[in-house]
Amino acid sequence: MLLEAVYHRPKLNWAYAYDRETVHLRLRTKRGDVDRVQAAAGDKYGWEQTVTDIELRLFASDAMFDYWEAAVTPAFRRLRYAFKLYSGGRTLYRTEAGFFEELPDNPPALFEFPYLNPADVFEPPAWVKDAVFYQIFPERFANGDPSLNPEGTLPWGGEPTEESFFGGDLQGVMDRLDHLTELGVNAIYFTPVFEAETNHKYDTQDYMRVDRRFGTNAKLKELVDLCHARGIRVLLDAVFNHCGQSFAPFADALENGERSRYAGWFHRRPWPSGSGGLSPYETYAFEPLMPKLNTAHPEVKKYLLEVARYWIEEIGIDGWRLDVANEVDHRFWREFRLTVKEAKPDAYILGEIWHDSMMWLQGDQFDAVMNYPFSSAVLEFFAQEDIGAGEFADAIGRQLAAYPRQATEAAFNLLGSHDTPRLLTICGGSVPKMKLAALFLLAYPGAPCIYYGDEVGLDGGGDPGCRKCMEWDADRQNADLLAFYKAAIALRRSSPALRSAGLRFLLAEPGEGALAYERKGGEQRLLIAMNARGGTASLRFGSAPQHGSDAAQPLSFRGFGEEGEAAASSPSPGQAVRPEAASPALPAAPSGIDSAGRSPAWRTLLSNFEERGSIRTENGGGLAVELPPYGFVVLEAAEGG
Repeated sequence: MLLEAVYHRPKLNWAYAYDRETVHLRLRTKRGDVDRVQAAAGDKYGWEQTVTDIELRLFASDAMFDYWEAAVTPAFRRLRYAFKLYSGGRTLYRTEAGFFEELPDNPPALFEFPYLNPADVFEPPAWVKDAVFYQIFPERFANGDPSLNPEGTLPWGGEPTEESFFGGDLQGVMDRLDHLTELGVNAIYFTPVFEAETNHKYDTQDYMRVDRRFGTNAKLKELVDLCHARGIRVLLDAVFNHCGQSFAPFADALENGERSRYAGWFHRRPWPSGSGGLSPYETYAFEPLMPKLNTAHPEVKKYLLEVARYWIEEIGIDGWRLDVANEVDHRFWREFRLTVKEAKPDAYILGEIWHDSMMWLQGDQFDAVMNYPFSSAVLEFFAQEDIGAGEFADAIGRQLAAYPRQATEAAFNLLGSHDTPRLLTICGGSVPKMKLAALFLLAYPGAPCIYYGDEVGLDGGGDPGCRKCMEWDADRQNADLLAFYKAAIALRRSSPALRSAGLRFLLAEPGEGALAYERKGGEQRLLIAMNARGGTASLRFGSAPQHGSDAAQPLSFRGFGEEGEAAASSPSPGQAVRPEAASPALPAAPSGIDSAGRSPAWRTLLSNFEERGSIRTENGGGLAVELPPYGFVVLEAAEGG
């Protein structure tokens, strides 16, 4: 064993409360180096009466490491534990004090999860696991009230520029809610709707007023109420890192300098300021039109927290997306969470962070972040073909191990936004590639988000190309792509397995384009096979049994004064088997082939190859899948399979 690769620490994503009864324990080892992992776990005050051997399952891998996990239900909310590692004929215990041949008698040498306090449990809103988001850039979605058009508004559908206006507004969204309902989405994320000078509205002028070009506060409430009546949640975008230059307090500070009562609301640069073309105030990304707010200032904090509360309580929104969230101090976000959750306990708090976000996802700040690392992996494999299936599976495994499971379940997953080129453009105009990427998005743990217009084939490069007007002419929409999105969204919303966190790669070879993985949740088990390259792919799977379980394992209390025997005996090292040591394995299923050459053990839920591919059960219960170029299939194990 490479001991230097073995890693664990209590808290963060390594030992955490999943719910009010369950603790998840995780351990990292070198990839392929360890056959089996157990945890010797018990209560710190009643060790002999509770100690139990808990089996860990291999739940994710990346290019360098394996990640093991067990869900444990402590008898008294407390855990003391050590890990037992099996590798070939060697067995070692890993404790907080180091590695040992035998389990130490000294309790302080063990790891400890001191107490499962309900107040410490990170609980994102339950509804998010069932959400399919749709991002709307209001100025470009639909023009429903031409009387609101600003001067110089261009005809709908023209080529966008950074300064152009096309007249999109809230009434336009209301007029097109049938499209969203028919598509199957049940949550909307709006980019900013507050008063601002630009078309994108990230330079807020008045945080308490809907932009006059979009409508009024009353119109937004009417829209939110209509959405709620259809079962659609509404998320607004807030820019608390910076404001616009026309924000009244900044205008006063700019005019009066240190004499302004608002001087402390902003970060003034040290003297000499304004040199080298810089603003005398700190700004977002050297953009002089967007001065940075001092969120540590009591008056700024009070104002912004009132903004957060107002739109929830008065307008009824269901949460916030927070722009440039990583540049705002953590203390502000902690107070922001308390304010928002007091106003609406199941409000969704989403931060815009493009990198590792563990420090914001511990239950005291955000419920989720925009999962751009996921986006990058999906686009590199499916759209750009820069990496193979093995490398892609490694990237996904790293993502699954990076956060607590509840953070994965609530993650905001996307493949494009107002900040990136369009998905179809990244795919080089290939609709088949786009379908594969979108299917993986919709079949992955977390909340998927579709950028407006992707479903009808809008293309475009980076800003402003990605901010085109929505295409409402049915003759100019891609009807086949729209039908695919409707079918894939319907499949996700009807499949418990696709809304769970259970994911296991069955086939993902380095440099190859064929990918197969299993999704399970409740009693449902799905197999998803994809061919992300231009040649035919032949996939075969054995019928080996499953390895490991993600079900919580209880620690029972055997009473004081009894012999402290472990509830589960440890297997000998010779019995240890790594889950991936077997051939790609599926749940055992009855063999046989129906008259159409299809497997009766598997029901096809969604595919794109029809007669050009085949799905057959072979002798012994194995499964053979033939996929055409850029083909995919979603299979459900039949009852008893």
